[in-house]
Amino acid sequence: MTAAEFRRLALSLPEAEEREHMDHPDFRVGGKIFATLGYPDRGWAMVKLFPDQQEEFVAANPKMFVPVKGGWGKQGATNVVLKAASKERVREALTAAWRNTAGKGLVAAGAAPATKPAKKRRG
Repeated sequence: MTAAEFRRLALSLPEAEEREHMDHPDFRVGGKIFATLGYPDRGWAMVKLFPDQQEEFVAANPKMFVPVKGGWGKQGATNVVLKAASKERVREALTAAWRNTAGKGLVAAGAAPATKPAKKRRG
């Protein structure tokens, strides 16, 4: 997956917008960050998951998803290794992060895309 593909997926979510935070792009819904791109370097992204979601994504796809180091990671912030990432899995993670961050009204109004559980890829 490329950074451009990650950006397109993030911006395809309802009311998502791109801004900048600490000299790298971030993606927000309702003014709150649900994903970032280009940190710690250009080959990485981050999705803001809950700890139990992070555990599922990392266990199912350890080459794609890695907990962020430190306190943010313990809260669910999860790095995405773009080179190893598939569009399907990143779409699932971005959707989960969006749902976690979007206001309850937006999610309840039916704007929220459906999510699927993380699945381990075979092979």
